[in-house]
Amino acid sequence: MGKINAGWTYSDRVTAQGAGQTVLGFYVARYQHSDATTWRQRIEAGQIFINDRPVTPETVLAQGQTVTYRRSPWQEPDVPLALPILSQDQDLWAVHKPSGLPVLPGGEFVHHTVLQQLNIHYPDETLTPLHRLGRGTSGVLLLGRSPLARRRLSQQLRDRQCRKVYRALVTPGDLPEHFECDQAIGKIPYPQLGYLYAASPAGKPAFSQGRILARFADKILVEVEIRTGRPHQIRIHLAALGFPLWNDPLYTVGGVPYAHHTAIPSDCGYWLHAHRIAFTHPRTEEWLEIQAPLPAWLRLPGETSG
Repeated sequence: MGKINAGWTYSDRVTAQGAGQTVLGFYVARYQHSDATTWRQRIEAGQIFINDRPVTPETVLAQGQTVTYRRSPWQEPDVPLALPILSQDQDLWAVHKPSGLPVLPGGEFVHHTVLQQLNIHYPDETLTPLHRLGRGTSGVLLLGRSPLARRRLSQQLRDRQCRKVYRALVTPGDLPEHFECDQAIGKIPYPQLGYLYAASPAGKPAFSQGRILARFADKILVEVEIRTGRPHQIRIHLAALGFPLWNDPLYTVGGVPYAHHTAIPSDCGYWLHAHRIAFTHPRTEEWLEIQAPLPAWLRLPGETSG
């Protein structure tokens, strides 16, 4: 059975766009995963506050206020929790994140996240994830242990000085042996969540390049290197090329969500693994490469997990 957590508080700052809305109207418009009746019940149960004071559904919002939703404890889904350590020193750690485990709290997950599991198992450490991997993505995750590492590695990631190489399974077809994609990625409206990231002409620049490792009857094994780190970049870029990740429940051809709008980004099913990451060590300035063992379904015939 999943663990019952201690609940969670979600906070929003009211912008000019939200000013003048009622509390009920604000939540119905912003968080469409729940309907108006459900939000009204939460407000009337005393779970919504403005600047820490209870409100009614008809309370009108003003710009600059902080509105919070104090969610009651719930039972979280069971997920893999093991976080094997791949590398560690005084400045940084690298762990092998399993598919299914979110990095940060959100949605149905608070306790069952990388961040909380690190706090539980290493209470005397201050370990900060330096980048994100999607819930369904496995592989190398870097954690800053010292202020030096957090500052310098974050800068390297922003400046695109790290090499991040993934493996994935994509749908079959005439994908070229070597391919690249520079489709911009940005927010688009999405009924389930209000918005999500997808291919968008108004989005931010993104670049991926890759090569085919093997073709099978019903799928293709690829290696992909990303120079930018936009949300869900590999999933969106392969789909934009016309080859969505095999069994991806969300992104389809074009790099956009399926028209039926039933999946969310954290839904699993696709096969994507952060195999290698290389960077300059923040203290020694040595060039390092860290690998996460390959799952069996992402190996070439006869290849080991290394």
